[in-house]
Amino acid sequence: MKISHIEHLGIAVESIEKALPYFENVLGLKCYAVEEVADQKVKTAFLKVGEVKLELLEPTSPDSPVAKYLANGGKGIHHVAFAVEDGVAEALAECEGKEIRLIDKAPRKGAEGLQIAFLHPKSTCGILTELCEH
Repeated sequence: MKISHIEHLGIAVESIEKALPYFENVLGLKCYAVEEVADQKVKTAFLKVGEVKLELLEPTSPDSPVAKYLANGGKGIHHVAFAVEDGVAEALAECEGKEIRLIDKAPRKGAEGLQIAFLHPKSTCGILTELCEH
């Protein structure tokens, strides 16, 4: 697998509306897109720091993975997303061959039109890892 860069950092928030003033008014970043990803039960907001994006994740349902993360005391960094050059399907096959536990067996559609898949934190040093391709 060839990783080209950090695609984004996912940050779990209870409310994008309440979180944005910190990122925009204090840090001086600008939100450039808000999108709902219905199948993941989240609303996302994107900001950019240099070439790295921050993705704010607000749950849209109490049974969403982000809602569960927040309910378990998880606030802040939710996941790290890496852009893969050789494709998400190929990267998943490689990870599975190296006995990495997969959350997604195949790529699926994510925010901003990306193809994405997640690796389980129990086999990635405790870090929920997202693989992305444009």
